[in-house]
Amino acid sequence: MKLISLLAVLVLSSSLMACSPKVGTPEWCKMIKEKSAGDITPNEAADYATECLFK
Repeated sequence: MKLISLLAVLVLSSSLMACSPKVGTPEWCKMIKEKSAGDITPNEAADYATECLFK
Protein backbone atom coordinates (compact mmCIF):
# COMPACT_ATOMS: atom_id res chain seq x y z
CA MET A 1 0.00 0.00 0.00
CA LYS A 2 2.83 2.39 0.83
CA LEU A 3 4.46 1.64 -2.52
CA ILE A 4 1.29 2.52 -4.41
CA SER A 5 0.95 5.77 -2.48
CA LEU A 6 4.56 6.67 -3.15
CA LEU A 7 4.19 5.95 -6.87
CA ALA A 8 1.03 8.06 -7.03
CA VAL A 9 2.78 11.00 -5.38
CA LEU A 10 5.74 10.70 -7.75
CA VAL A 11 3.52 10.58 -10.84
CA LEU A 12 1.47 13.58 -9.72
CA SER A 13 4.49 15.67 -8.80
CA SER A 14 6.26 14.92 -12.08
CA SER A 15 3.17 15.85 -14.07
CA LEU A 16 2.93 19.18 -12.22
CA MET A 17 6.56 20.02 -12.94
CA ALA A 18 5.98 19.57 -16.66
CA CYS A 19 3.31 22.28 -16.65
CA SER A 20 5.59 25.27 -16.18
CA PRO A 21 6.60 27.11 -19.35
CA LYS A 22 10.17 27.01 -20.64
CA VAL A 23 12.44 29.87 -19.54
CA GLY A 24 12.51 32.68 -22.09
CA THR A 25 9.19 31.93 -23.76
CA PRO A 26 6.55 34.68 -23.85
CA GLU A 27 4.41 32.62 -21.45
CA TRP A 28 7.27 32.38 -18.97
CA CYS A 29 7.99 36.11 -19.20
CA LYS A 30 4.33 36.86 -18.53
CA MET A 31 4.27 34.45 -15.56
CA ILE A 32 7.33 36.09 -13.97
CA LYS A 33 5.99 39.59 -14.62
CA GLU A 34 2.76 38.70 -12.77
CA LYS A 35 4.59 37.17 -9.75
CA SER A 36 5.01 39.30 -6.66
CA ALA A 37 8.55 40.61 -6.16
CA GLY A 38 9.02 38.55 -3.00
CA ASP A 39 8.32 35.29 -4.82
CA ILE A 40 10.92 35.76 -7.57
CA THR A 41 14.24 34.00 -7.00
CA PRO A 42 17.54 35.66 -7.93
CA ASN A 43 17.97 33.15 -10.77
CA GLU A 44 14.51 33.95 -12.12
CA ALA A 45 15.28 37.67 -11.92
CA ALA A 46 18.51 37.23 -13.87
CA ASP A 47 16.80 35.04 -16.47
CA TYR A 48 13.94 37.54 -16.77
CA ALA A 49 16.35 40.41 -17.35
CA THR A 50 18.31 38.45 -19.94
CA GLU A 51 15.44 36.76 -21.76
CA CYS A 52 12.59 39.25 -21.48
CA LEU A 53 13.98 42.76 -20.99
CA PHE A 54 17.17 42.80 -23.08
CA LYS A 55 15.99 40.65 -25.97
